[in-house]
Amino acid sequence: MFDSLQVCFNAIVPLFLLMGLGYGAKCLGAIRVEDVPWLNKLAFRYFMPVMLFWNLYTSSLDHAVQPRLLLYAVAATLVMYGLSLAIVLPTEKDPEKQGVKIQGMYRSNLAIIGLPLATALVPGADMGPVAMLAATVVPLFNALAVLTLTLFHGEKLPTGKLIRMILTNPLILGSAAGLLFLFTGWTLPTALESAVHQVANMTSPLLLFLLGAFFRFSGLRRYKKDLIQVCVVRLLVMPALLLTAGYLLGIRDAGFAGLISVFASATAIASFTMTQQMGGDAELAGDIVVSTSALCIITMFAWSVLFRSLGAF
Repeated sequence: MFDSLQVCFNAIVPLFLLMGLGYGAKCLGAIRVEDVPWLNKLAFRYFMPVMLFWNLYTSSLDHAVQPRLLLYAVAATLVMYGLSLAIVLPTEKDPEKQGVKIQGMYRSNLAIIGLPLATALVPGADMGPVAMLAATVVPLFNALAVLTLTLFHGEKLPTGKLIRMILTNPLILGSAAGLLFLFTGWTLPTALESAVHQVANMTSPLLLFLLGAFFRFSGLRRYKKDLIQVCVVRLLVMPALLLTAGYLLGIRDAGFAGLISVFASATAIASFTMTQQMGGDAELAGDIVVSTSALCIITMFAWSVLFRSLGAF
């Protein structure tokens, strides 16, 4: 029990420290809120695709693959997305908020917390299934996010333009390149591989720093109802439904620990950056990341304890 709390604490607190650094830099005048959009544009076009490529490039098809786990994760992610649409569209009429809230409900922070959480919950287990889970679900998260932010930000686009925007999105291209290298077994030259690794490692800290620089406490009051709705769905409703279903299907051990990261972790940090670049209420997107990150250290601990007691891992 203590190990579960400790790994969640150690995974979440550094995120807040990096956001605090960005917020402190803004307060000291080192960066202005007005600077954040163009810096996010830089991260969106050049850093995030490299990070996604690296995550897939370093996955391995030789590790244990659990078809039932992967098929369930994909199907449940689509269900999670459908539930988000069903909850948001009837209750939210502002197109600037619709895509942001949908993304906030279905898109989790699997890329950052997945492996650390699974390693702590199931020490000594083969983490291959969790790596494959991330390689499968993260590109799906990204594709759905591109579709969502393209459709729900107040601008109606022709179908052909919509398809082109999705196919040429930097995150989709980065994921596609990573999958190509993953399935073909190609490798990069050593020097290029090292450079790609360094860029991938600096991407998440950069995104967190920019999120902190953009953060305003006033938004927590202004978006109170929106944040409550998203947090309840993201951290309580989705895990209750989808973790229970996974348990009843017989998914166990490291694979189930990976599902906790998919269905019970905070909203992905990248959702804030994508919202700024593709349209939508970026301040709400940032506040959703901050709020769900603060609360998930409690809710993820609770879900971990519950399913450990049931013998899931």
